Amino acid sequence: MIYNNGPQTFTFLYEHYLGLITATFVWSYSQSILLYIWSFFGHPKLLALAANSGYHIHDFWMGRELNPTIGNFDLKVFFELRPGLIGWVLVNISCACEQAVRNGGKITDSMMLVLAFQGLYVLDALYNEPAVLSTMDVVTDGFGIMLNFGDLCWVPMVYSLQARYLAFNPVELGWAGAAGILAVHMIGYWIFRSANLEKNDFRNGHNPKNLSFMETKRGTRLLTSGWWGVSRHPNYMGDLIMALSWCLPTGFNTPITYFYPVYFLILLVHRQRRDDEACHQKYGDDWVEYQKRVPYRIFPYIY
Repeated sequence: MIYNNGPQTFTFLYEHYLGLITATFVWSYSQSILLYIWSFFGHPKLLALAANSGYHIHDFWMGRELNPTIGNFDLKVFFELRPGLIGWVLVNISCACEQAVRNGGKITDSMMLVLAFQGLYVLDALYNEPAVLSTMDVVTDGFGIMLNFGDLCWVPMVYSLQARYLAFNPVELGWAGAAGILAVHMIGYWIFRSANLEKNDFRNGHNPKNLSFMETKRGTRLLTSGWWGVSRHPNYMGDLIMALSWCLPTGFNTPITYFYPVYFLILLVHRQRRDDEACHQKYGDDWVEYQKRVPYRIFPYIY
């Protein structure tokens, strides 16, 4: 459509940004309310441990039912990636079309980088979708407003801030600037993807790199080398470096486009602390020993 009829044919999402925020906000809250009410009825439900407190506001936020389904269709697993991530890419493309309309049919190198970086991130997530089954969101958190709002509204509307800014504030980086930002991104992606591959291989009973690990009294094993010997969450480190690279193409004229890595840092630190607390309860003294072997939480020698 864009190729045949021009970029002006796909600026709809950019032009109706506030309407989309309203629609996804209402959708996420309506769906969360229905799922919360439904968790009290019907056949016995598998409830999330953290959201079965009896305090309605807390349980509504976290999600009372762990994996609500329609027949065999798992709502949480579907919404965890598909609508929000695909919507994010579509909003980005619409922003690029808006820039092209304003800029005589041309998009800047900064917009190209944002589209490529964030498109690669989404493609990687969808290609490696089975890995989501081992994440905290799927394993321990219920499908409450926290995930509903995040998946449906927050991700496509907030994560596209860089492309939206560039639509009406075009930035030309030049070859040197683009190459430097590309290098930052590739370092982050390398850490993120290789760390996750190490973890997924190990969880599936494979250890192609012959990584060292420690046995726990529960009969499970914890990685203590490779990326997982550098810090307890090296994938978070790679993710944060990539997040920074998404913002650098917008320049330094506004802090707004750097909201995402600041927010994401707070989110991941909070998640890391939740994970540490859960693992301490799960492994006991073994977790204390593991923390001695891998002392850094996310960034080596920093945190």
